[in-house]
Amino acid sequence: MKFLLMLRNKGVSDKVLAAMEKVPRDMFVEGHFKTHALDDMALPIDAGQTISQPSVVAKMTEALDIGPRHKVLEIGTGSGYQAAILSHLARRVYSQERHRVLSIKARARIEALKLQNVVITTADGSLGMPDQAPFDRIILTAAAEDPPANLLEQLRMGGIMVLPVGQSNAVQSLIKVEKTPEGLNYTELAEVRFVPLVAGVAKTDGV
Repeated sequence: MKFLLMLRNKGVSDKVLAAMEKVPRDMFVEGHFKTHALDDMALPIDAGQTISQPSVVAKMTEALDIGPRHKVLEIGTGSGYQAAILSHLARRVYSQERHRVLSIKARARIEALKLQNVVITTADGSLGMPDQAPFDRIILTAAAEDPPANLLEQLRMGGIMVLPVGQSNAVQSLIKVEKTPEGLNYTELAEVRFVPLVAGVAKTDGV
């Protein structure tokens, strides 16, 4: 994959690169966009959503610093690409998607790749998964105005959350939040542009 060489040159760790190398991005893109699957660019998917560009996926995955015993919550499954990469790093990945059409397709891709440690549900991701909390790591692939307090509550002490924050119609900041006994530590990672975090389950997918 040509973007992997680019990511290696940018200093992405071998661990993250190895996980990304195991996930064929063209499986997660449809139609004529498949010809751009190996380019470092965001691409449209169903329900007006996007699959993030590989460099952003790599940066978010790197910032999570996932260990093999970690339980990860992803808010915003989208195509399932990020969840598939996380599956090669974590013990278990729970991913929530508000668009049923996306969760169905993502689940089929995960099954086709025989990834058995990923659970994808159609749900209101803004609520998280209190019944499975606490999580060692939480990643949001949709922008919130601030790190959601209820999701921070579901983060284990010592855990890390990575998410874009800011207004949906402006450039957002990708931030890393570390939960410590002394409080929350924030690190700004990059400027990004994501779809907004929306409460509720979408009603108009026709599925």
